[in-house]
Amino acid sequence: MKLLFLVVGIIFIIEGLPYFAFPDKMKTWMRRIQDLPDSHLRIMGLVALVIGWIMVYIFKN
Repeated sequence: MKLLFLVVGIIFIIEGLPYFAFPDKMKTWMRRIQDLPDSHLRIMGLVALVIGWIMVYIFKN
């Protein structure tokens, strides 16, 4: 459970850093993301999910 909270904390740090460092650029990226078709967002999400899953599998062992 401790490891889970550690990982969630690291995710919050990584996710929050661009918003803190470059808020104006993040607004621009958010506008661009809204213009993307849903299918592209699904593919990007699936790719991120698979890469994350592979990384967890590799580094867990």
